[in-house]
Amino acid sequence: MKKIILLIVVAFLLFYFNLPVISYGFLGLPVILLILCVLAIILFTRLEVGQDKKVRLMEKPKKIFFLLAGIVLIYMIVFPLCTSLPMFRSEAYKNLIGKVADGKKISQHIAPISINEIRVVDEDLAYLLGEKILGSQPALGSQVELGDFCIQKVGKDLYWVAPLLHSGFFKWWNNQEGTAGYVMVSATNERDVKLVQQVNGKAIKIKYQPEAFFQSEITRHIYMNGYATTGLTDYTFEIDDAGNPFWVVTKFDKTIGFSGDNANGVVVVDAQTGAIQEYTIANAPTWIDRIEPISFIEEQLNDWGEYVHGYWNFSNANKLQITEGLTLVYGHNNRSYWYTGLTSVGKDESAVGFVLVDTRTKETTFYKQSGATEFAAQSSAEGKVQEKGYKASLPIPYNINNIPTYVMTLKDEGGLVKMYAMVAISDYTIVGVGNTMRETLMSYKNVYNMAGNKINPNSESNKKQLKSVVTRIQNDVKNGNSFYYFTVKDYPNIFVGSSQLSSQLPVTVVGDSIKVSFDLDLEEVIDVSTFENLNLKKKK
Repeated sequence: MKKIILLIVVAFLLFYFNLPVISYGFLGLPVILLILCVLAIILFTRLEVGQDKKVRLMEKPKKIFFLLAGIVLIYMIVFPLCTSLPMFRSEAYKNLIGKVADGKKISQHIAPISINEIRVVDEDLAYLLGEKILGSQPALGSQVELGDFCIQKVGKDLYWVAPLLHSGFFKWWNNQEGTAGYVMVSATNERDVKLVQQVNGKAIKIKYQPEAFFQSEITRHIYMNGYATTGLTDYTFEIDDAGNPFWVVTKFDKTIGFSGDNANGVVVVDAQTGAIQEYTIANAPTWIDRIEPISFIEEQLNDWGEYVHGYWNFSNANKLQITEGLTLVYGHNNRSYWYTGLTSVGKDESAVGFVLVDTRTKETTFYKQSGATEFAAQSSAEGKVQEKGYKASLPIPYNINNIPTYVMTLKDEGGLVKMYAMVAISDYTIVGVGNTMRETLMSYKNVYNMAGNKINPNSESNKKQLKSVVTRIQNDVKNGNSFYYFTVKDYPNIFVGSSQLSSQLPVTVVGDSIKVSFDLDLEEVIDVSTFENLNLKKKK
């Protein structure tokens, strides 16, 4: 009887702490059963050492335990081999990403953006800034620690958001009502860092979290509320547009035997009250930026490229693989996408195309245009300032005046941003660097034009020509290049152009009649594409 009670206790502990379920997904319950069978065999086996020091079997365990253990092992080993091996299911793995549409120009998918909205804070820098503001409040910093940062749109602004978590068992024990808020770091302005402890005048208490214990631990809370046999992954901390904290957890099925993880919805948990809401992909709240986990998309894209001609393709014909990793970007419709380049297997320097995957619906578009990989762009940017030893952050693709462009920060050994860089996706030798984003943009456009390209060559609708009179002009030297800032009559913006753009700029004075062309963009200071001094032309 004692042995049976022990088995029941062990079963309860395994189920309550649910470690096998979290580790093995749908194999969780069979793992618990296997552990119990092995334990039963040990408990019901009685051995005795005789006077001759030989071990004798005095009592055999019941055959039912061996039978159950055998069935479970077959279920866990033989079934996966037969139903999940890519050797037998390569077509299913290839199609798991869904239909891959052919795109024409990636610049038509990624929205044009003002340089003030370009992401300049990456996750590492966000963590440093978050630690700094947390350290400024000693009473709080000694009780909690920062969780993982997640980038998301809050209203119209882009933020890194991380919860405050308990820093140990006794800190949780003395503060079981929850930790006091979360940290927000602007992705576009490193000076915009907030410690949010109230929403609408009400104190925030994040009770349900990964660093809590017993019923407040987030995975156990969901598991014990009807999701014991449901595939759950990617526990992401997000806030809604009002600032209320939630845990967004992706639900998934295994669609190829015991493999082929495929998202089918989300479970949203109120981090304060523990209230659970389940949504399909179609009806998930709009403030949830991503449902498709990055790990799922990486694996599915690689499978799509790997099994292009089935499993038996030892010559690697037409095989593709993703480049350095996936990056979250935002498109014309303000939706978020996973972005990555694709290279031929064995060739890492140049990409044969680029992929955008909707982070909610998994709608996938492949742009077959060659260009630089993220790694090549990083190396090119670092090479531009190699004497400083700066390291480039992971490149983010943007649409800069209709030019697909990688934008990255250049950081010192301490992780602080010192400079910025822009690299043309189509040609990683076209690089612009600067101490400010505007300086970087001017340098980049200058190099792009010098390489024989034209800004927006096919977008005449975005091009404007203007004849006017100069009302003010001033030069500024940056990195050895002369830039001329000027204003004209009857046009509100400030214009800027370099001496490399036109030799007439250095000799232009107030009162001269000029003719300029420029791109209609979102900037307060406009870079001119062409410059002509009409007074100098008349003298000729």
